[in-house]
Amino acid sequence: MNDAPETTTRDYRKTVFLPATAFPMKADLPKREPALLAKWAEADSWKKLREHSKGKPPFVLHDGPPYANGPLHIGHALNKILKDVINRAAQMSGRDANYVPGWDCHGLPIEWKVEEEYRNPKGKYQGGRKKDDVPVLEFRAECRTYAAHWLGVQREEFERLGVAGDWPDRYATMDFPSEAVIAGEIGKFLMNGSLYRGLRPVMWSPVEKTALAEAEIEYHDHVSPTLWARFPLVKGPFVGASVVIWTTTPWTIPGNRAVAYGPEIDYAIVHVGGVHEGSHLKVGEKVIVALGLLPKFSEDAGLAAHVVEQVVKGTTLEGSVAAHPLRGHGYDFEVPVLPGDFVTTEAGTGFVHIAPGHGEDDFNLGRTHGLPVPETVNDDGTFTHHAPGFEGLHVFKAHDAVYAAVEAAGNLVAKSKMTHSYPHSWRSKKPVIFRATPQWFIAMDDANAIRQKALAAIDATHFVPDAGRNRIGSMVAGRPDWCISRQRAWGVPIAVFVDKKTGEVLRDQCVMDGIVEAFRTEGADAWYQPGAAQRFLGNDRNADDYEQVMDIVDVWFESGSTHAFVLPPRNLPFPADLYLEGSDQHRGWFQSSLLEAVGSRGVAPFKAILTHGFVLDESGRKMSKSLGNVTAPQEVIAKYGADILRLWVMNSDTAEDLRIGKNILEQQAELYRRMRNTLRWLLGNIAGFEEAERVPVAEMPELERWVLHRLTELDARIRKAVADYDWSGVLPEIHAFCSTDLSAFYFDIRKDSLYCDAASSPRRRAARTVIDQLHRCLCAWLAPVLCFTAEEAWLSRFGEGAESIHFQEFPMLPAEWRDDALAARWNDIRRTRRLVTASLEEQRRDGTIGSSLQASVALTVPEGDAAATLSGEDWAEILIVSRAAVATGPEVALEVAAASGLKCERCWRVLEEVGTSAAHPKLCLRCESVVESLPA
Repeated sequence: MNDAPETTTRDYRKTVFLPATAFPMKADLPKREPALLAKWAEADSWKKLREHSKGKPPFVLHDGPPYANGPLHIGHALNKILKDVINRAAQMSGRDANYVPGWDCHGLPIEWKVEEEYRNPKGKYQGGRKKDDVPVLEFRAECRTYAAHWLGVQREEFERLGVAGDWPDRYATMDFPSEAVIAGEIGKFLMNGSLYRGLRPVMWSPVEKTALAEAEIEYHDHVSPTLWARFPLVKGPFVGASVVIWTTTPWTIPGNRAVAYGPEIDYAIVHVGGVHEGSHLKVGEKVIVALGLLPKFSEDAGLAAHVVEQVVKGTTLEGSVAAHPLRGHGYDFEVPVLPGDFVTTEAGTGFVHIAPGHGEDDFNLGRTHGLPVPETVNDDGTFTHHAPGFEGLHVFKAHDAVYAAVEAAGNLVAKSKMTHSYPHSWRSKKPVIFRATPQWFIAMDDANAIRQKALAAIDATHFVPDAGRNRIGSMVAGRPDWCISRQRAWGVPIAVFVDKKTGEVLRDQCVMDGIVEAFRTEGADAWYQPGAAQRFLGNDRNADDYEQVMDIVDVWFESGSTHAFVLPPRNLPFPADLYLEGSDQHRGWFQSSLLEAVGSRGVAPFKAILTHGFVLDESGRKMSKSLGNVTAPQEVIAKYGADILRLWVMNSDTAEDLRIGKNILEQQAELYRRMRNTLRWLLGNIAGFEEAERVPVAEMPELERWVLHRLTELDARIRKAVADYDWSGVLPEIHAFCSTDLSAFYFDIRKDSLYCDAASSPRRRAARTVIDQLHRCLCAWLAPVLCFTAEEAWLSRFGEGAESIHFQEFPMLPAEWRDDALAARWNDIRRTRRLVTASLEEQRRDGTIGSSLQASVALTVPEGDAAATLSGEDWAEILIVSRAAVATGPEVALEVAAASGLKCERCWRVLEEVGTSAAHPKLCLRCESVVESLPA
């Protein structure tokens, strides 16, 4: 040591071990993320990761295909980010998580867009084409081109989100091999007898001229005309009276073939004694309505004075027959009055008019009693010749004509309007109708017992959240047979033949095999080629004897079949570990996949189902361009970067509806900044760390062992999230760990040691050993979510040539790090610290002290408290003061005074020993020793 006194002022700043890192505070994610994507692409990281994972247990999250129709919206981002986090976490848990993204490419929305282009005066066809005038193969080619364009756009946008997957070998329902498998899956139902053609009512879109699935329906408020009409009784115990029906679909009156009553309902035989002005009731007539609905009926129909002559049970009406309300106007047939268990007294009159072609209950009642099913409505929503007096009129414009006709027949009782929830097509946003047409169905309850098997499979499936089990279970339990036919052109045809003489569908496996093979090499277009029927039927049959079915299959059947052309052909396990989509898919893809797989294979295609909510604006409103509250993922990425969007997803409770907007994104950016600064601080203080520095856990101070314990708690939390697919609360816990446990506590305390202790100090080495573990753990734990930032933080330490963080597994933490007793002890110490630091802050605000290092404290703590076991030197370090003394007493107490002595110019502590060194009079003895040990 040089004992000569200093003669000049020395700058000690260069002797302090300040953090050193190239990891910038400013993330600049919009620029930095594309560079990482390019690097991963150039390195062919996905392929290398698959090679790296060979031999590991497989994990398959089967991708529910988004629709290739327009740019991504925020719901797409939520869905794919959540999938990516779960896939990456499974990969880092030691699994081989091969993710094959896919697209749904067929169906009405794409047809609709192509047709719009045909009609557009400014489009490439100048509005001069109609779909029906275009050869089907040409039209299908236009649809394929349209879908391929948007598939490419969406793929780039998904990749920009940081979603890792087998993008070069993605799947699409319009790929030739996919179309072949879909046709083959239809063939399985054909051959096992579950596929049949039948006439029954289905949801029908007059605008789109096709049947719709329940999943393609949404409900909106709609103003419907209402009608009360007489059905005069001509047979039975009450001849001369009229039953009165009420309906919100007056247009279905031409299709009426019966009236239903409730057997246990009490009905009133009402003698009309007086009516209000404008009423269509007739004084002296007798009408029959449900007794409980009589007051509301009187109000609606303008009934004034009346007498209830008799009250009878519905069963009394058995065998009654009524006249059609349009008798004398082309409807001169009898209308039976039938019992119906679906009739209620919630609204109306207690009677339901039955149009077998326009309602599920109507159809079933009609089938039970042998009623005819007249086809009164065309595919465009206009009446056929089976609706005399209304032919050519559109059903939604028919109410005035129906009112007039019923009134002319003398059977109008009342008319009005009402607003109620009504089914609409989610594509055209137009109202739909129930319409009986010949369609292809898959039976739910035949010998294949699809419903029974599906319900059993639901019981065996793991649901996240578990409420999804009851939701899909109730839907499957109550659903009718699956209507899989659509009257459109862009899709996979229901490639079957029907014998024209017998009406029987041809079940010949050789024919089906030939169709599938042709589709595999030529695509489904092979079905539409000239001579296709004879080609597939072969020389042993005459094509003229068979109907070639031209309906296409429901797109939900297609997407429900994806497991068949994605999993086994790629050597991926079946069933998949997980299906993950929005909660609306309980009636959509989850259900169609379940029914398809159960019907064709007897088992569900998944082991677990995870559902997420929908995205709303900051006020909880549905996003709408007209409201101007849409948050586009492309705009978020351009401003903040994809990692902020990913953080927003994983900071949310995805089981519920999520909210997003400017303020929420700013909050996420702030949370990100804190976690980034934690990584930056770790990197700065781990610079130059070598294995020789590492300190065994047994030799570490308690504070470091407490941090290691906290790592084991977080590790257990993350592994549970991976196992349960439930990440709710995980990112908030990691953020709290970074901000509260580390930045505001551990880092705050250890800064002095890290910056000012000697490099060889056991305390500093222990801290750097723990920081090494913190960096490794946080980079790994954040990698599934902040995939770009974690990679940047990893390579900032280990170099650009190092193996990616995404090739690492979550660190296996030694069991001995877990120390619950130590954790409880330090929880008590931290509680005492919070009380003391709050008091110190008050003293600082009052001007009693400046920084905490200018203070000297005398601390009193209860005897037996963990805080009492620490020395004054320990407490000085924990409280970041220059001197502390600790004593025991009845309660926590604190005395604060200005520390005596001089301020060390290197560590800034105020100590009486400063000035005692001849060589370094402005340093404390610790700092003097460190400075003297450094090279000149």
